[in-house]
Amino acid sequence: MELALLLRSGESLLVTLGIPLGLLVFFSRVDVLPTGDLEPVDFLVPGVLAISVMSTGLVALAIQTAFERKYLVLKRLGGTPLPRWGLVAGKALSALAVLAVQTLLIVAIAVAGLGWSASVGAVAWITLALVVGTFTFSAIGLLIAGTLRAEATLAVANTLYLALLLVSGLAFESETLPRPLEVVGLALPSGALGIALRDAVDGVLAVTPLLTVVAWGVAAALAAGRWFRWEP
Repeated sequence: MELALLLRSGESLLVTLGIPLGLLVFFSRVDVLPTGDLEPVDFLVPGVLAISVMSTGLVALAIQTAFERKYLVLKRLGGTPLPRWGLVAGKALSALAVLAVQTLLIVAIAVAGLGWSASVGAVAWITLALVVGTFTFSAIGLLIAGTLRAEATLAVANTLYLALLLVSGLAFESETLPRPLEVVGLALPSGALGIALRDAVDGVLAVTPLLTVVAWGVAAALAAGRWFRWEP
């Protein structure tokens, strides 16, 4: 159902598929971004996977949920036998389903069209990082959607997405940023997820960055559980 809603929404398609895939293909072919010692595609694939997690959990899920709350869809669902925790769990699972499609498309295009490769042993760590990232950004998205008006959620989610994209070293090397901004960016969930995914591609489990992402997710989930409002 969530996939059907995504395919019917041009805005969601642009955010969840258009932007990540566009960044990957364009900047892999046009070598203008600082990517350190790595080939552009090797640098971009983990970063674009992290961007996809943000697109789905932070932006698409938040905006969809906020407008469902505005138009009393959540209130009506709350009156059904479906428990509220079941509704939240369903939204998180739907975000994972959308992310699975995104990941398959990104990896297929990177391998078939851009010459990217990763070891088979990297699959488990990449999957773990994506699941942890989806939990965290879905929690942040639901926190925003459940506490702000729909119009404010639209603005805040998109602004936060753009800010995290610029300071977290996902699309270009974070060392090009001023040192204080680099440190802050890498401590944010997006920056930590980017590190975890880059290490995962190399077959390494990045424990500290993953724990950082989990900590952000737990904090956001607790806050959402405390302040989420089901009615406008």
